[in-house]
Amino acid sequence: VQLQASGGGLVQPGGSLRVSCAASGRTFSISGMGWFRQAPAKEREFVAAISWSNWSGSSTYYADSVRGRFGISRDNAKNTMYLQMNSLKPEDTAVYYCAARRGLPPARDSIGKSRTYEYWGQGTLVTVSS
Repeated sequence: VQLQASGGGLVQPGGSLRVSCAASGRTFSISGMGWFRQAPAKEREFVAAISWSNWSGSSTYYADSVRGRFGISRDNAKNTMYLQMNSLKPEDTAVYYCAARRGLPPARDSIGKSRTYEYWGQGTLVTVSS
């Protein structure tokens, strides 16, 4: 599985931006995808994730810092995941990485952990500044 993140850029505080993550390769077995971010001099942190299965449908998860402002979604036909970011703040500035896992859907208590995901994209920079 290969992941290609795109859509980053410069946006003013309070603005919106949508980043995308296109998956290719053995995408049929992907069961969960997520977004993480890493700001300068900080550790990588969980942002949002989406998991799905034939028996449980689709579920979304968010970090407290972005809940209510960000929305994660996926387009199966395009093998693409999106992160819609609204009401952006300067502290949202970071490189945003997308990640994916194959096989069983991730457990709820591990959805926000980096080790849950096998595949990672290259990252896209989001800068929130006036």
